[in-house]
Amino acid sequence: MVGPLDRKLLRDLWRMKGQALAIAVVMALGVMLQVMMSGLVSSLEETRRGYYERYRFAEVFAPVVRAPERLLDRIAALEGVNAVEGRVSGLALLDLPGHAVPVQAQALSLPHGDAPALNAIRLEAGRLFERGHPEEAVLLESFAAAHGLRPGDHLAATMNGARFDFRITGLARSPEFLYAAAPGEMVPDDARFGVLWLSPEAMAAAFDMEGAFNEALVGLARGAGAPGVIEALDRLLAPWGAAGAYDRADQFSNRFVSEEIAGLKDSATTIPPIFMAVAAFLLNIVIARMVQAEREEIGLLKAFGYRSGEIGAHYLKLVLVIALTGAALGCLFGIAAGRGMVQVYLAYFKFPFLVFRLEPAAFALGTLVSVAAAAAGGAVVLRRVFRLQPAEAMRPPAPPDYAFAGRWKGLTRWLDQPSRMVLRRFTRTPFRMAGAVVGITCGMALSVGMLTIHAGFDRAIMLSFDVMDRSDVAVTFTHAVSDKTLLELARHPGIERVEGVRHVAVILRNGRQSHRGSITGLPPEPALTRALTPALHPIAMREDGLVLSTALAAKLGLEVGQDLTVDVREGAQPLLQLPVVGVSDTVLGAPAYMALAGLNRALGEPGRVSGAALRIDTADAEEIFAWLKGMPVVAGVSLKAEARGAFRKLMDEGAGWTRFVMAAVAFVITFGIVYNAARIALAERAHDLASLRVIGFSRGEAAYVLLGELGLVTLLALPLGAGLGAALSYLLAAAYSSEIYTVPVVFRATTFGNAALVVIAGAVISGLLVKRDVDRADLVATLKTRD
Repeated sequence: MVGPLDRKLLRDLWRMKGQALAIAVVMALGVMLQVMMSGLVSSLEETRRGYYERYRFAEVFAPVVRAPERLLDRIAALEGVNAVEGRVSGLALLDLPGHAVPVQAQALSLPHGDAPALNAIRLEAGRLFERGHPEEAVLLESFAAAHGLRPGDHLAATMNGARFDFRITGLARSPEFLYAAAPGEMVPDDARFGVLWLSPEAMAAAFDMEGAFNEALVGLARGAGAPGVIEALDRLLAPWGAAGAYDRADQFSNRFVSEEIAGLKDSATTIPPIFMAVAAFLLNIVIARMVQAEREEIGLLKAFGYRSGEIGAHYLKLVLVIALTGAALGCLFGIAAGRGMVQVYLAYFKFPFLVFRLEPAAFALGTLVSVAAAAAGGAVVLRRVFRLQPAEAMRPPAPPDYAFAGRWKGLTRWLDQPSRMVLRRFTRTPFRMAGAVVGITCGMALSVGMLTIHAGFDRAIMLSFDVMDRSDVAVTFTHAVSDKTLLELARHPGIERVEGVRHVAVILRNGRQSHRGSITGLPPEPALTRALTPALHPIAMREDGLVLSTALAAKLGLEVGQDLTVDVREGAQPLLQLPVVGVSDTVLGAPAYMALAGLNRALGEPGRVSGAALRIDTADAEEIFAWLKGMPVVAGVSLKAEARGAFRKLMDEGAGWTRFVMAAVAFVITFGIVYNAARIALAERAHDLASLRVIGFSRGEAAYVLLGELGLVTLLALPLGAGLGAALSYLLAAAYSSEIYTVPVVFRATTFGNAALVVIAGAVISGLLVKRDVDRADLVATLKTRD
């Protein structure tokens, strides 16, 4: 049976349905972010784990120059090794019809017959190559889709200076290439990098590896640690040109998948709580003011004999209905948004499948925060009201002291009566008005923070491809060649400027901190590929030390003047001690720079380059690309324009894509905060506004008293929201940044202006909606005294 208080609850909910729904939606959006992002982290981690296990993704990789196959038995006998597979790996240039720029590819051997012990592939179409048919190949499915290639098509490739013609027999995915980017690049692009799986015979013939391998794949026994196996592998393979074994954490694809998941996890633990905190604060204010507005009804209920506990349970039900509705909507929105984001990640990473996985803890946390915030908002005011006797509670609260308002007398004599009413409202209830200001300030801060992040992403692209990299084309050589190759490039018609670079694989160590990457050797004063200070001033390269990126210096815990250990992983593999002579502000990756001559001297290999940055005349571009395609030492050619497009795609998908979702959520929350402030003010002043109409005020004048209050609150919140938003921007930028890219904090006048417009637009729309209710109000019903 429905009791009187429950019927009152239903009437109250219907009466405030618009405001209750607005509060529920604000709470729902905060819960939605928590559910969506927590679910995505769990989905990516579980799918990756299952994919790796099913296709036996190696746990240790050991590249060598050339090692005999008989060593595989000795590797298998090492303590901690469960499985081993030797293979041949090499670079290839693919010649695609209608594509002037040669496309880089990775060529890998794959055993015949049974599936390989490690790094199996998943066929998506066609079949594997057959024994005795070295001209057959399996192609990476995403690359084939980008170029419209199918089983049965032919593909021309240049490997180790020789040209081959392959027939595609199948299309495949691999856990090794969830994140596929060309060697020397960090940004994936399906159209600019492919993978070819060939028979062992074909790879051995192309790279002179009969009876040998140049990479060992190792699976670990249960409970075995990678460091011990890596140390044993390095000792065993040292006579054969070992480049240093490394575990799965440093494997290129897995490293960036892990970075993406870690970035999403950081965002999931940082950003949703910010949004939920703002929503919870709003709900707290709304509930507290709503209960205060029910003061006379509470007194009447106590006069009829209802105990404080019964009345408290009634209002607790009210806030629980609103909070639980918001939490339920948030969970549903989060599931729908998570399933939509799964499709984005399925295209971003090359998983064969990705199912959104619900995270129960996210549901529980969202519901708990919603309920706790709602209950806290009402409990404080109810406790104060319950102390009153029924007769005292049924009377309006004593008017505040107007002595403070008298101090405004010099100003108020220049204002009309409605304006004085607005100002008096602020002097009468300063704490209540401060709560409204803080609420709108939080909404403004969310908008400023998200707009700043959008500007930061745009600036990251501009810095990377317009300021730091001023070349048109990047050329990668098959190995470190003589710098006389640069003279050959410079003499070719259409090539206006050439700068040699050298990338050397290293492990940088500072105590327990380490980083597997490379050192980039540049000319003393580079013009095409530059290192810059945070003030965007060029940094001259020095031969006596390294210039580290800001991200790398922070990761290794280094400052200018400190030394670090450089473990070179190619050539003679010297162990160097080099000082940090500068710190560069970078956006893409975590590079380390050094003067080219100094780097070559430290390696004992003077006059060597592994690539070149070119500035070309676009009129001669096709002829230049055709010429580069025929050079035996060229392993790859990359256009900056294409790299820029790939970087834009990278930043607009994956974790970066969530900024669009959260920007929309920020704007909706901002509007919800402003609208609720207006609705609360109307609920508190409905009787006063009706009285004004009765004594002769027009509809416009009566509405002005209410809307003037909203306008003044909004005006005060704008500068406070701008300041809070600026502080919030640094937190959001840190959450979005990763080792792949760094999001700079960029403050623009348009950012604050657009955020202010969002708040002002929300105030105008809310004001119009509230004014409509004021104009439609039944004066007699509003002025009636509740019996």
